[in-house]
Amino acid sequence: MDLLNYLPGGKNSKFRYYVSAYAALCIPRFILRASRRHALAKANGRKDWAEIENRLNYYNRIDSDAPFRTDAFKEKSVAIGEQKKVHPTVYYLDSYRYARAFDPHYRWILVPGDVVKVPDAPAIVKSRPLNCDNTNSVLLNLNKVRHFIFLHDHKSFSEKKDMVIFRGAICQYEGTSAKKGRFEFVKKYYGHPMCDVGGVDRDLTEYQAPKMTIRQHLDYKFIMSLEGNDVASNLKWVMSSNSIAVMPKPTCETWFMEGSLIPDYHYIEIKPDFSDLIEKLEYYIAHPDEAEEIIRHAHEYVDRFLNRRRERIISWMVLDRYFRFQKN
Repeated sequence: MDLLNYLPGGKNSKFRYYVSAYAALCIPRFILRASRRHALAKANGRKDWAEIENRLNYYNRIDSDAPFRTDAFKEKSVAIGEQKKVHPTVYYLDSYRYARAFDPHYRWILVPGDVVKVPDAPAIVKSRPLNCDNTNSVLLNLNKVRHFIFLHDHKSFSEKKDMVIFRGAICQYEGTSAKKGRFEFVKKYYGHPMCDVGGVDRDLTEYQAPKMTIRQHLDYKFIMSLEGNDVASNLKWVMSSNSIAVMPKPTCETWFMEGSLIPDYHYIEIKPDFSDLIEKLEYYIAHPDEAEEIIRHAHEYVDRFLNRRRERIISWMVLDRYFRFQKN
């Protein structure tokens, strides 16, 4: 994992990802089915069964008493064995590597992209909105090559600058009421002595700042994690660093379970209008012990996602429940 700090920009290698993903599609189905049946049969005997069960219930909230085979599902679903590639391809690769371990006649609805609305029939999605009935949104870890970046930060919190940093696209969110926060944030704090913030849009004429690598972000004590089309894509690597994520309360979530994060315990929460940002920064600069506690809690949270075998078991169990309830 240390190698991530030395890759260009600090991001996951797409070449390595595609090699691994396509290699997984070459594994015979009968081997995958046998592996799934063996792993699921022994799952409740694992020491981490409570964690597995908790996350299964979090990702897949389909209730056995609720009707599954609605007209919408019948109309939009396809058999696994007939699933065509979707765009972007990563959504197909990330979901199909687990789905191939099931009967190809099972049906599903795979919705690619940044999903901020609840489908009208149970579907597999990367993201879903919070604070609503999102039962039909069944989460899998999709587009993980972009979103699931974890790293080892070798610079301590005390060695970092007493500032907050933000870099990201902002113009595409300016005109949307739900996601214009990035533009409003940069407009509010651009040029502030405690804030190194700016947009990286190519055609931006105001509030522009040069792009920065993940490694360069790690020079700052605080890193803004602002939602874009759905979740803040940098939140995972920020929480694995020795900097602190700063953000308003999340409105969407993914496999990372953003809705379960505790304000001022896993991250520093600020108001939706960002008005208390400087006050919060000054407080944690003056109380470094409390800041270090947030970092420790964030690391403990991230550790839940680092066991590859457990991640595979949970993914299979999410799909297993999804397919089983079709029979009701």
